[in-house]
Amino acid sequence: MQRITKAMQTTRSRPRSNHLELAQRILSVVRSGGFRLGDRLAEQQIASLCNVSRTPVRAAMRLLADQGVLTWQRDAGYALAIDPSGTVEAAADLPSADEDRLAESILRDRAARRLDETVTASSLSRRYGKDRRAVLKSLRVLENENWIDKAPGQSWLFRAAQDGPEALAESYDYRLLLEPAALLEAGFKLDEGRAAAMRFGMEAQLASPEVSFEVREFQRLDLEFHGMVARGASNRFIGEAILHHLKLRRLPGALHSVNVFRLKQSTREHLAILDQLEARQFDAAADLMRVHLRLSRSQRPQAASRGAPVLPAGARPSERTGERSSR
Repeated sequence: MQRITKAMQTTRSRPRSNHLELAQRILSVVRSGGFRLGDRLAEQQIASLCNVSRTPVRAAMRLLADQGVLTWQRDAGYALAIDPSGTVEAAADLPSADEDRLAESILRDRAARRLDETVTASSLSRRYGKDRRAVLKSLRVLENENWIDKAPGQSWLFRAAQDGPEALAESYDYRLLLEPAALLEAGFKLDEGRAAAMRFGMEAQLASPEVSFEVREFQRLDLEFHGMVARGASNRFIGEAILHHLKLRRLPGALHSVNVFRLKQSTREHLAILDQLEARQFDAAADLMRVHLRLSRSQRPQAASRGAPVLPAGARPSERTGERSSR
């Protein structure tokens, strides 16, 4: 057992970026999939739910065991060692690879306009007190995620982000072109396992009181929902375009303001679209997606009554008073 613990500690000291990301996804599946304290997590089951092979799942589960989220026994394998409601905190405590942590700092400073549109490795090295090689690794992480491009010479250029009202409106216009089209393409395929897990998570959020509504969990489910639409598209170019654009919404500061009423309404709209997808009513799902994106673009929840198809309601009248939100 001591050898296993030492091996886990070695993994923790230098986790790989893809294993960290997969560990976060496993936490999401655990939290939204109805798992309970003590439940066994089979590698093949988790690999299927996350749509990956067993090899990276094994490494990610070692990270989670190292964090105390899972336990491991030779005969039984991995089991859930915590209450699933605590996985948000567990996710926040996961170790980060050095280049990922620095990349996040760079993105955060860019989102806060503390960095110019164009930067160099030398200037970032001085700013963050890191050697040039570490900075270049972080810049390559950002480049791989399509957040920054190598410019001529020693410069790096940040891509356009949703950092203002005009950019945000253009983003929604772009999504209005692509996401309904993804649903209408012949051969759209719904990931039923992922859809069921998301439904569980979204219904849990709707049932929670406003004072305890988890905005971070909404963001995760929102990105997963629209990512599921992209991955289900039979046209690979449409799907890839949506996925690349969704990455911009993961930038720190992408949620410009928060209004719990609108976020809950947005969740109901997701569920209504999901209902139609599960019924294979793709035309209706595309129509509801257009309504959803237009409401989010206008940032006015009360617009739902102005000629748009009726979506599940349940909000108190006192909440329909011109509040604004980001979704």
